[in-house]
Amino acid sequence: MLKKIVSAGLLLVLFTGVVQAKVLIPAPPELSASAWILVDANTGKVLVEHNADQQLPPASLTKMMTSYIVASELHNGKIKEQDMVPISVTAWKMGGSKMYVREGTQVPLIDLLRGVVIQSGNDASVALAEYLAGGEGAFADVMNQQAKLLGMKNSTFHNATGWPSDGHLTTARDLSLLARALIQDYPEHYGIYAEKYFEYNNIKQPNRNRLLWRDSSVDGLKTGHTEEAGYCLVASAVRNGMRLISVVMGTSGEEARARESQKLLAFGFRYYETGKVYSKGDVLQENTRVWYGVEDTVNLVSPEDVYLTIPRGSKDQLEANILVDETIEAPLLDSQPLGRLTVSFEGEQLLDTPLVADRSVEEAGIFSRMWDAITLFFKSLFS
Repeated sequence: MLKKIVSAGLLLVLFTGVVQAKVLIPAPPELSASAWILVDANTGKVLVEHNADQQLPPASLTKMMTSYIVASELHNGKIKEQDMVPISVTAWKMGGSKMYVREGTQVPLIDLLRGVVIQSGNDASVALAEYLAGGEGAFADVMNQQAKLLGMKNSTFHNATGWPSDGHLTTARDLSLLARALIQDYPEHYGIYAEKYFEYNNIKQPNRNRLLWRDSSVDGLKTGHTEEAGYCLVASAVRNGMRLISVVMGTSGEEARARESQKLLAFGFRYYETGKVYSKGDVLQENTRVWYGVEDTVNLVSPEDVYLTIPRGSKDQLEANILVDETIEAPLLDSQPLGRLTVSFEGEQLLDTPLVADRSVEEAGIFSRMWDAITLFFKSLFS
């Protein structure tokens, strides 16, 4: 059983917003798109959404999953950037956007990855799929397995490119999860998404993400377009340490997808802020009673860095509570959860995170345990 032992006064790190008597968030922007979502990359907080779970064809946004798997294999040492990847007739013949690799040649893997991300090359995507899984169909199976691991519940991939296929679908929410994973899991490769140009085979092509030229805070991610999908864009930007991810699907043109993405990002940065509430190891509750142990107390600490996304200027209106187990008994393991920290704003719970013991506590000898048992018995009688 949990009991509340602390209320309010817990937030340690000041946010940058101006404190207001009453925080009012205006209505989110309406976009000319089929679906969209805006997410804080650090906390996962959804700031704005519309039809975010509607299954839609992703077009070349599919290549985010292709590049994620390649980055994962690189990170785990299963492949290397300078691996020479053979180009098959199938890859060479791919239509649509191309890197312009030639059949029968071998291309460094890192060049193909840039071709996927920057040039949106269908030929590069197929070549990588064949190299990693033996064929595009087998690679699609890997994509779907990875989607499940990332919590992408409404996504099904049939190929590595986003080439139109019945049932090849995803959602704005799922794409935001994938974008967040790309940024957080493999930062050493995420920098490719900010590169404006890539030249291969004497053909220099620009990144199709127009926001890279318009907004210096934008550093990714991916565009997509087919007749069925419309024009789509997953973008990410960082301002004052706050990173947002926007997903816009089904707009009418290249300019529209850039413009609508800008609207989302501007709204998020204007009306929300993200700050570190606690650092890993911060003590939130001192001298919490432990029974049957060689030590009588432990401190409750945060097991990891804790960030919070809130309406700008609402810090003084947050309500924080600590809930601790009613009776804590040894033996205790280091970092064993013993309670929870919750933070709410105007009745909405923004955070629910565990609190853990700052050290392990071994079980005491039999006489100490007997004394604690007697004490707890009489304590229960008068509580």
